[in-house]
Amino acid sequence: MLAAGEIERLQITGGTIYDPANAIPESFIRMNRIKLTLKKSPTVVLEAEVITPDYFLERSNEEICTSVVYHGKREKRLDEFFDVEGEYSDCIEIHGDLHRVRHVGRAMTRGEVIIHGDVGMHLGALMNGGGIEVFGNTGDWVGGEMKKGKIHIHGDAGQQVGAAYRGSMVGMKGGTILVDGNAGIEVGMRMRRGMIVIGGTARDFAGLQMKGGTIVLCGGAEIRTGAWMQRGTIISLKDIALMPTFAESGIYNPTFLNVYSRHLNTLGIQLPFAEVDGRYRRYSGDQGVPGKGEILIWEPVV
Repeated sequence: MLAAGEIERLQITGGTIYDPANAIPESFIRMNRIKLTLKKSPTVVLEAEVITPDYFLERSNEEICTSVVYHGKREKRLDEFFDVEGEYSDCIEIHGDLHRVRHVGRAMTRGEVIIHGDVGMHLGALMNGGGIEVFGNTGDWVGGEMKKGKIHIHGDAGQQVGAAYRGSMVGMKGGTILVDGNAGIEVGMRMRRGMIVIGGTARDFAGLQMKGGTIVLCGGAEIRTGAWMQRGTIISLKDIALMPTFAESGIYNPTFLNVYSRHLNTLGIQLPFAEVDGRYRRYSGDQGVPGKGEILIWEPVV
């Protein structure tokens, strides 16, 4: 026998009584997407770590509405800033200009977050699964120290994409970050594994202190690319200026790029690798560390 307060929590799915205290059917989770619509723009930074699929999955609409966010140093309810529709789901859709909203998708392990508009710093930081898609621009530290999952930005990204936080020795440890537009400084700083693809231009210090993984720069980069890198691969489809601590070590078409190209094709990204189209000039470094990383610069057939 259910208590009176529990009756309101019951949902009917597939002709059976659904109690959210028990296991949640996957079909119910996918069907019951949660929608957040910004109704009041924050006047200062809004810390919203609760906006994650893991947190929303186990909560009713009322519990989501009363979730605590921090407007500056003051505790506020989530529904003071957002209209909330839906409950008990790991699929979240957000509408509005969230450039002052931080930590969306922090440490998420499952589900998806879709954002229609700009979003602030630390999107998907410490992420360990699931997917985030943004139809807008993002702030700094997108996917900071993430381990798994995929983030796709259909606009520009700020600084330190997939990078380590200050004082941390290891940045991104896995997963994929796609940025259709440009990115700021220190893309992939201290990253260990994973892949970052920048469709536009990256600013200074792309791959700073890189320890592994792959960065693809479709539009090239500005100065000091690969500074102090120890391992890993940076691929640039445009000619870039390199530091003198990188030594040229051949012109060839790496066989592993065939595998990369097939994977990136599934993500809508074309990575050239055929000899009839051109070759890659390889540079090793940063020999000032010393390091064993590599930078591959595409040279198309003219």
